[in-house]
Amino acid sequence: MIKKQWMRRARRALLAAGATAALAAGLLTATAAPSQAATQGPCDLYAAGNTPCVAAHSTTRALYGAYNGPLYQVKRASDNATKDIGLLSAGGYADAAQQDSFCANTSCVITVIYDQSPKGNNLTQAPGGGAAGGPDNLANAVEAPVTVGGHKAYGVYIAPGTGYRNNNTNGIATGDQPEGMYAIFNGKHFNGGCCFDYGNAETNNLDTGNGHMEALYFGNNKGWGWGSGNGPWVMADLENGLFSGVNRGLNSGNPSVDHRFLTAMLKGGANQWALRGGDAQSGGLSTFYNGIRPTASGYNPMHKEGAIILGIGGDNSKWAQGTFYEGVMTQGYPSDATENAVQANITAVGYDGGSTSTGTLTPGSRISLKATTSPCCTSHYLRHNDADTKVVISNITAGSSATDKADATWIVRAGLANTSCLSFESVDKPGQFLRHYNYQLYLNFDDGGSNFAKDATFCPVAGNSGVGTSFQSANFPTKYLRHYNYTVYIAANGGSNAWDSTASWAQDTSWLTAAPWS
Repeated sequence: MIKKQWMRRARRALLAAGATAALAAGLLTATAAPSQAATQGPCDLYAAGNTPCVAAHSTTRALYGAYNGPLYQVKRASDNATKDIGLLSAGGYADAAQQDSFCANTSCVITVIYDQSPKGNNLTQAPGGGAAGGPDNLANAVEAPVTVGGHKAYGVYIAPGTGYRNNNTNGIATGDQPEGMYAIFNGKHFNGGCCFDYGNAETNNLDTGNGHMEALYFGNNKGWGWGSGNGPWVMADLENGLFSGVNRGLNSGNPSVDHRFLTAMLKGGANQWALRGGDAQSGGLSTFYNGIRPTASGYNPMHKEGAIILGIGGDNSKWAQGTFYEGVMTQGYPSDATENAVQANITAVGYDGGSTSTGTLTPGSRISLKATTSPCCTSHYLRHNDADTKVVISNITAGSSATDKADATWIVRAGLANTSCLSFESVDKPGQFLRHYNYQLYLNFDDGGSNFAKDATFCPVAGNSGVGTSFQSANFPTKYLRHYNYTVYIAANGGSNAWDSTASWAQDTSWLTAAPWS
């Protein structure tokens, strides 16, 4: 009897290993046709490796080959109605057209991120906690558009103050039980605030001590631990410490990573844990740390509690920012081979920045905006300054530097405050938007404030001079995007501010939509 059981277990292990290897080999060749949904998802690969998913969250695609349920729910501002956003087909990609239709002419937030695993571990609005009150903000549903497999989708843009949580989970590791997790983040969207996390946290929204968390962290916070270079880094939030290696402080083996789409992985078991990461668009994984638990008290054994968080720390520390596209948590400690197969699946999918055309005021198009005021400025384009984030106009030509050309190139997005209007995302600073503050224009990440979406939304109308297009401020409808003394403002046609001068106002507020410089 014992021998038969052993043979059955061995046969299952060999089949699982073979399935993982075969899937890895097959998916590595799938990049030639990224528009086709993978027949297997990451959670199928984890199951083949005997470490099944117990949470699977994504707003962009199915994480099981057979999944055909909702990915997330949105709520629109116009009437507070909600809608589940599903898939184009089983095992496929998000049906972004459902969201676009439902949210037309208003704004939407993401209210639920559904768990695709059988465990039902959905993420909803995080409540207040020991570090900060709540409930937390919900993510603007249109702020992180991408394409996946050639299909439009939306990520979860976490501005400071935004967070999701589930304190009543099913199947998530507790105590010193082993688990694994991965997430895909925007490697260009981060800060040093605490804490942009995804993973295992306390169930009471409080800091209950060392070792009570095990979550992926991404950012450049140096308050506890850090890696080489200036960051950002993939680290582990184990509570009262962000760890990039065995202990707090510098761990030079953990590199700075800022891929536009970043795969981050964390796994932990009995006195063993590892960090891995890579480019979610191509290539394999690197191991940043693999070793024993921190030697400070409380981390061996661990005291994990089994809540799930996204965008915040375990005690609701909510000063971080980042963008999340997909992630899972597993039962058991995944093998490197399984994780390598998952990475191959991810790179085969074809994540892309969502720029689909050029030279038009259509969301997804890359453009440059050319001034029309003669004789001063007809060779000048709207661009941001890297040094101080201010927005200006300057002369851009074919001989300009690549940096200057990129600074003068924008991706048109659906308006953050009203999808019938427009917002403008920097092509070389992904996740940062053109916005006005005290009437002057800047390039900023969303600061989490209630006015940012309006400050970053502009409604196109016929050019005030009869040429091109003018852009009306969503929250100051008598003011238009204007250059004045080579600096850009929102300005009325007459008023107390110098930039409201009536002289050449109509020309200064009229722009030509040009082919992108970058």
